[in-house]
Amino acid sequence: MIKVAITGNIASGKSAVQKIIQEQGYKVLDSDLVGHELLDKIPEIKTLFNEDDILNSDGKINREQLGKIVFGNKDKKIELEQIIHPAIKDEIMKFFDLNKSETAVFVGIPLLFESNMRDIFDKAVLIYTDDVTRKKRLILRNNYTPEYADARMAAQMSQDEKKLLCDYIIYNNGTLSDLETQVKVFLNQLSML
Repeated sequence: MIKVAITGNIASGKSAVQKIIQEQGYKVLDSDLVGHELLDKIPEIKTLFNEDDILNSDGKINREQLGKIVFGNKDKKIELEQIIHPAIKDEIMKFFDLNKSETAVFVGIPLLFESNMRDIFDKAVLIYTDDVTRKKRLILRNNYTPEYADARMAAQMSQDEKKLLCDYIIYNNGTLSDLETQVKVFLNQLSML
């Protein structure tokens, strides 16, 4: 089984790539969704932020509010990551185990290098989108201010650094059809390994 990490910075199009790969019949795990589900299952997170207003009226963590806090406070961001990254890694390992009969499995993992999880994958593919396009997407899609979009983008390792650490690069500056073509070429290359 080939274990492939799909990485890329915020608003690069990882979800679109994951969807295309799933449509081709492969198993895909989205570590962002795993992280969202784990937020309310790990009591230490609520304890860490007990002085902050991060809970909705139903007692669940408000991810948007949590994001604003951690992207404005580097220490809290590091503390949160020290709690959540090992839990996400455990879920990824379970996913590998559940799908060990597959020829290839994929995990969408934006913080592949930042979370030090590169070593659990055989291959890594970077979804690369120019910064101007990513910022526009964040402002339109997420309703971010330009300043907050910049802060979120700056919080991640640069795409150019990641390019040097990945086995494949898919450029997502064109249409969805262009992206689909590139993903299919990538999957074809992968199947020849």
